[in-house]
Amino acid sequence: MIKPDLDIEIPETLGAVHFVGIGGAGMSGIARLFAASGLTVTGSDRTDSKTAEKLRAIGIPVAVGHDAANVGDADTLVVTSALWPDNPEYLLAKERGLTVLHRSQALAWLTNRRRLIAVAGAHGKTTSTGMIVTALRELDAEPSFVNGGVISDLGTSSALGDGELFVVEADESDGSFLLYDTAVSLITNVDPDHLDHYGSVEAVEDAFVRFADASSELVVISSDDAGALRVSARLAHERVLTFGEAADADFRVHSVVTDGPVRFTISHQGTDYPAELRVPGRHNALNAAGAVAVLVGLGFETAAAVAAEGAFGGTGRRFELHGTVGGVSVYDDYAHHPTEVDAALTAARTVVGEGRIIAVHQPHLYSRTQLMAGEFAETLERTADYTIVLEVCGAREDPIPGVTGALVSERFDDPAHVAYIDDWQRAADHLAEVARPGDFVVTLGCGDVNLIVPQLLDSLERIRPASEADVAAG
Repeated sequence: MIKPDLDIEIPETLGAVHFVGIGGAGMSGIARLFAASGLTVTGSDRTDSKTAEKLRAIGIPVAVGHDAANVGDADTLVVTSALWPDNPEYLLAKERGLTVLHRSQALAWLTNRRRLIAVAGAHGKTTSTGMIVTALRELDAEPSFVNGGVISDLGTSSALGDGELFVVEADESDGSFLLYDTAVSLITNVDPDHLDHYGSVEAVEDAFVRFADASSELVVISSDDAGALRVSARLAHERVLTFGEAADADFRVHSVVTDGPVRFTISHQGTDYPAELRVPGRHNALNAAGAVAVLVGLGFETAAAVAAEGAFGGTGRRFELHGTVGGVSVYDDYAHHPTEVDAALTAARTVVGEGRIIAVHQPHLYSRTQLMAGEFAETLERTADYTIVLEVCGAREDPIPGVTGALVSERFDDPAHVAYIDDWQRAADHLAEVARPGDFVVTLGCGDVNLIVPQLLDSLERIRPASEADVAAG
């Protein structure tokens, strides 16, 4: 993976800009805003996608495959940390002496004239960002935004607004969230993740302290998460608001009802505000409380902020329904950490009714799988009725000998509750054989596991009807 130079000065003018890996939600969102700002934008990605098609539809050329020729006459290259240092487009840019910016630097360039709200945390930040954007639009604030996932009701992960506010999902995985000139920071949680970059839990928490204290106006942070509590205790910031279920939270969540779209109450300064969301799960009640705290901190009335959050309809790859075949519903979720898997499947449990939950888990990163295989196994066995474990998505990492998806499946207490299948077609066919009407299938992972969804639906179409006929005949 590339270790970008985050200390270089970002030029005032960037000229023509080429995005390497433009198909990702974050990269495509930034590219879209660059084009909307009047810059010449091109891009490339290793595979074609619907995202690439949408970019082409608005006039951004996207090449499939990485080739030095794709750079063309670009003056600036925008890259992600996931890029390998032998990428031919990156090598040509270095040879030509072009400006090479990390995606976070490109985002900083976009936001440097706005009042920035930056959302960080090991999990929940895409949803929280979407909630803030949705509510601000409901409140006629017209923010600009770049999110890590598509906001479902808006059909996009980014847009330029007419207001002074700019909302971004800030990536802490490589420390790049420290680049932003942040006015309001929201910290959803501080888990010991991304140790491949930071090296220790202490270093992770140090970075969050720096991120929060650098905020010029306000810090909003969880009152429940252990890591967030440790960070809070170290903050020197004069204005900190907390949210969560803790008794002393400034925005306290209680009376949570999770049988369908979540209903709950937020208590603030002695007044109760009933709330209802269009999405399920206790974790979303907490995400909403954090978003409300941000809005109130910006000066909006609490009642209006709570009501505005009710308009949020979810984000892409967050418990997103892709189809139902023979009564079996197939969802996709970005969850790639045990805490996220727990939240996603616990939310699914509240709406599945009498059906079962079948998880299709793609471990992400060899280092995370090696470190957390036992935690993933415990979480999946407790929250799903059956789990299919796929092969590890290595993303930016080289393989680690002995680290495969089997590392997770072998940690299950009951092997009857899990199958490790390293071939996607065999996994899809196996799913179709074990699924029955009423079941929820949920693909889990932040790699490319969402691409297996068409295969799952196809196998359900081909195999389930035949299986049912055999049972009826027998």
